[in-house]
Amino acid sequence: MAIDVTKPVKDIVLQMPAAAKVFEQLGLDYCCRGAERLDEACHAAGLDVNEVVRSLETTAATTSGEHEAMDWSAQPLANLMGHIVKKHHTFCRQEVARLEPLLDKVIAAHGASHPELRRIKSVFFGLSKELLMHLVKEEQTLFPYIARMEEAAARGIPFPRPAFGTVQNPVRMMVLEHDNSAAALHEIRKLTGNYQLPPDACNSYGTLYERLRSFESDIHQHVHLENNVLFPRAVAMEGAVVSGGQATGR
Repeated sequence: MAIDVTKPVKDIVLQMPAAAKVFEQLGLDYCCRGAERLDEACHAAGLDVNEVVRSLETTAATTSGEHEAMDWSAQPLANLMGHIVKKHHTFCRQEVARLEPLLDKVIAAHGASHPELRRIKSVFFGLSKELLMHLVKEEQTLFPYIARMEEAAARGIPFPRPAFGTVQNPVRMMVLEHDNSAAALHEIRKLTGNYQLPPDACNSYGTLYERLRSFESDIHQHVHLENNVLFPRAVAMEGAVVSGGQATGR
């Protein structure tokens, strides 16, 4: 496929989900900074845009004919939110529970010679605390409202205004919290030297870095689906219904 370097990176991932893996490997943010053009994002990261394009084209060619990822832009929002909760929220909670004791174990064995581990622990604990509260706010407040709004829109009936006034208010807060999470993950990646193990690393050390990398990747996919698919569609739906038209959520 032809890669348009003036296209926002989020749109490239929406068109070709396999591009997310390429961006992960290169450290290009396609979720929180997904509105950046590919050429601008590469320039900011010190990457050769032509080499990035070649990597994307190779990925597109090698994944051609494989099972296509779900096009969530064409699915009901209720299905998308169910997917986010079942896959990404569940993974996040499971990994937080696994990573916290693993961090303590690695620090006990290597903390004296690798003081950066204590900073990684501090950043991760702060991140996990905010993330767990974030998931609850989505599951108990924002997602149920979007589901009710979508149902009302599909039936062409009015729905009551929430206490928060407009869906844009909690969305704005969720996006801000996503930005905070991205900053924390970026700091962890920097502290780990892009997850490069030191020569004296034990098996637990390797497992820690592997899980931290997987955690970061899943958060990026999670945030991409919300920032670049769910939230824009929810805001547009609310606008259509409020203006007096009927919306389908599609």
